[in-house]
Amino acid sequence: MPEPQSSLSKQPRVVLDGQPPYTLYAFPPNRDILGGTAYFIVGNDVNILVDCPAWNEANLQFLQAQGGVRWLFITHRGGISKYVSEIQQTFGCQIVVQEQEAYLLPGLNSIQFHETFSFYPEAQALWTPGHSPGSACLYHQAYGGVLFSGRHLIPSTQGEPVPLRIAKTFHWPRQLRSIQKLLERFTPQTLNFICPGANTGFLRGDRAIAQAYDRLAQLDLAAYAEAKPLL
Repeated sequence: MPEPQSSLSKQPRVVLDGQPPYTLYAFPPNRDILGGTAYFIVGNDVNILVDCPAWNEANLQFLQAQGGVRWLFITHRGGISKYVSEIQQTFGCQIVVQEQEAYLLPGLNSIQFHETFSFYPEAQALWTPGHSPGSACLYHQAYGGVLFSGRHLIPSTQGEPVPLRIAKTFHWPRQLRSIQKLLERFTPQTLNFICPGANTGFLRGDRAIAQAYDRLAQLDLAAYAEAKPLL
């Protein structure tokens, strides 16, 4: 059952709208996934939930009002809440997870991918290891290209897309190589926005990181290679 609804519960907010049939929503940060932000891609009759929002009555009603959930995509192990099985049971959705994170979902029906997975022609999961072994992003072609980056890329205090090395980072050089592969895969014309899975407060009212490719290309990855882990 969903947790009791608080009178202070905030509604999901629109991130991007105006390019039918797709509307992108962000949920309030979820303490059950360490303050992470989950997203909802509505459209094409195949709605995709990116990571787990707080499992409360307000979010349940919202998801139902948008037509339910067809896919639940997990960007990394930190995006899995204790209610992931309830989400799947409620909506009958298919969980998609990179194969190295799948063992964290015992007894649940999931699709496990290695390099990539296609939800439909406009939406694809991409393995971006480093933050965790099975860290992955979801790329959607709408709005000039949107990358749902989980904790692979998050905003700096200035709102710039950056990698963050912490004590639990699985493999820092691989994380930096994963960023380089994204730069090689996309262009300024195909990657317009990044929707990060954490630190969204640093966007200071913006709902996504715009001009994403150009800002990502400004990273000095060689300098980041020497970064020390944060506690």
